[in-house]
Amino acid sequence: MTGGFGDGNFGDEELLAPSIVPGDSELDASLRPKTLADFIGQAKVREQLELVLHAARNRGRTPDHILLSGPPGLGKTSLAMIIAAEMGAAIRITSGPALERAGDLAAML
Repeated sequence: MTGGFGDGNFGDEELLAPSIVPGDSELDASLRPKTLADFIGQAKVREQLELVLHAARNRGRTPDHILLSGPPGLGKTSLAMIIAAEMGAAIRITSGPALERAGDLAAML
């Protein structure tokens, strides 16, 4: 018996669409946390970011820099969106594979 869910064989059927399906962006945005309080997990990271953002607000400035790194799926993009929202700043999102030449990042900014 092949093609069953339990045996790990999915046949020729694709599990993930190779392109963005209409409505995916809206669904993705609705599922992301909107504030640091909504961000679940990584308590130490959340506490450090709360401290940095609180200090920046008290100075009336944005933080000098914040570097988020790690493998996919840890919440880097969600945290970046939260930081931008909490500081009232615009954000541009890209991914490493989208940057092909040295000047690509500078061109985005």
